[in-house]
Amino acid sequence: MYERRLTALLPLALLAIVCATLGLAWVVEPQFAPTTWPVRLVMVLISAALVVATIHLALMQSQSAARAAERYVGRLCELDSTLVQEENALDLVPFRKEDAPWRELAQKVRRRMAEFARQADAIEMARAGVEVRFRRLAAERDQLREILMNLTDPVLAIDSFGEVVVANTSAERLLDIRTTDEAHPIFQQLQRCEELVSLLSETRKRKTAAQRCGEVSLASADGKQRHFRVTCRTLSAQQLAVAGERGAVAVLTDISNLKAIQKRNAEFVSAVSHEMKTPLSSIRAYIELLVDGEAEDDATREEFLGVINNQADRLQRLIDNLLNLARIEAGVVAVNKSAQSLNERLTEAIRVLEPAAVQKQISLTSEFSELYLGVLGDRDMLLQAAINLISNALKYTHRGGSVTVRSRLNDKEVVFEVQDSGVGLAPDDCQRVFEKFYRVKKDSDMAQGTGLGLALVKHIVEDVHGGRVEVESELGRGSTFRVILPGLGQINA
Repeated sequence: MYERRLTALLPLALLAIVCATLGLAWVVEPQFAPTTWPVRLVMVLISAALVVATIHLALMQSQSAARAAERYVGRLCELDSTLVQEENALDLVPFRKEDAPWRELAQKVRRRMAEFARQADAIEMARAGVEVRFRRLAAERDQLREILMNLTDPVLAIDSFGEVVVANTSAERLLDIRTTDEAHPIFQQLQRCEELVSLLSETRKRKTAAQRCGEVSLASADGKQRHFRVTCRTLSAQQLAVAGERGAVAVLTDISNLKAIQKRNAEFVSAVSHEMKTPLSSIRAYIELLVDGEAEDDATREEFLGVINNQADRLQRLIDNLLNLARIEAGVVAVNKSAQSLNERLTEAIRVLEPAAVQKQISLTSEFSELYLGVLGDRDMLLQAAINLISNALKYTHRGGSVTVRSRLNDKEVVFEVQDSGVGLAPDDCQRVFEKFYRVKKDSDMAQGTGLGLALVKHIVEDVHGGRVEVESELGRGSTFRVILPGLGQINA
């Protein structure tokens, strides 16, 4: 563009230079041209005028070019990222023929700016996408961390250097460690559980991904011994290893309740075996006596057969109680609930047990509420629960004692109590009296039983009818067994 303008001014500039040169030569050296002095001066002035005109034209063209450049640059500066990509973006700039070179240059700049704008938009979109992914990952990380920290099962992870890098709240509390400090604790220096340290250390030394399981016992903050199943696994994502070792993670699952259940089941099996062994041994012994001819007269044989019959009945009752408990616990027992009058069921139970009370010279009385005490329950189960409680009171009350059955309304609940003047229970016995096969040792000679009656009452009241059973007792002064059931008003509400 500049070359074209200089080419247009070049002939005029050359003519001015030649004239000026000749004029000066004529002035200095008259012999170059036999011209008079006035002519010479005119020639010099004309040459000077041509030079001035040439310079003036050059300045005007330069100013015109600067104004054109300013117009196009100003227009380009006004364009945003959207308009700069349009081909007709420069149409608002006044166009003159001599400005064509500037327009072409501005178009080139506009195209380059449009390309940069498209690249900037792509970069902005990519940045926005990265920011969204980053926020999503941060949210997932925070969510996973919150889930991990709120897990009741202790979880901890160690790196290839043996430092604890992750430990949730349960693990920190159980192992008495802090991973929020700047210096991570060294796992092998923990003294709370050497078995856990050994298990994790062996897992770390595996060259390939491996999983190991074991059981450990740890004392909790409250001093109770707790049992855990530990599942350890090497961290496959660990890229750096030190001396062939890798990181590992351990999850501790509390199996204390399972251990307690296993212990109770073992005790249950042992108790069942013992309870069954006693009548079976008696039956077998008397049968052997009969086979050996030890019963020489009819009276002796009748006595032996009576003992065998009683022990068989005892064995039958044991089996029936076990089956009833098993059905109730498994939830497969047939329950036919309907509106029942609690006083009627208690009256029926008292009528069944009156002969036993009379035989033992025990005063069996009732103190029932005059209100209608309605409950939604199974007739036979409620009757069995009442019979078991009253029968238990009669068994452990001495001759001449008393057993009182009461009923009352307590807000929206109905309550019935069986109070006796019997031998009573110690505080420890009150905590365990509803366990299967549990019998108070000091009173085991007062009455025969399987130790399942009160356990069956507890299941009937709590598991089937949604109530609760309580006991209050004092050694030597008797016991009070209390059953609280939801009333019909509470159920309807």
